[in-house]
Amino acid sequence: MNDMNQVWLIGRLTRDAETPSGDRGPVKLSLAVNRRVKKGGEWGNGADFIDIEYWHRSLLPNLTKGKQVAIVAELKQDRWEQDGQNRSRLVVVARDLQLLGGGQSGSGTVGLPSNEATNIQADGGFPDDIPF
Repeated sequence: MNDMNQVWLIGRLTRDAETPSGDRGPVKLSLAVNRRVKKGGEWGNGADFIDIEYWHRSLLPNLTKGKQVAIVAELKQDRWEQDGQNRSRLVVVARDLQLLGGGQSGSGTVGLPSNEATNIQADGGFPDDIPF
């Protein structure tokens, strides 16, 4: 039997991507993922905040606060010793990241050249004057 270590997340970035000084190390992202929670007998909305390491820099200019992204990742366990105690934590390491929409407004134009972006309406529809 083969083991699997894969995590899928869709959420919004809580801050602009952080890069370490120089070209070494991963890009640091923080993702807010909404979920339903039960509070005192009633259902409401909650959020989990997840720190993510991402090793590719090609999307860096677009990784800004409020952007919705989909991430395929794996979990990695970091281990170290501190004050004579063994410590560990799980780290989410993104393998693939895809931009899903705009910022808070959700305009849906991220990644499109400016001449194409103007042809898409804010509601995701197309202009009424399409000839078909």
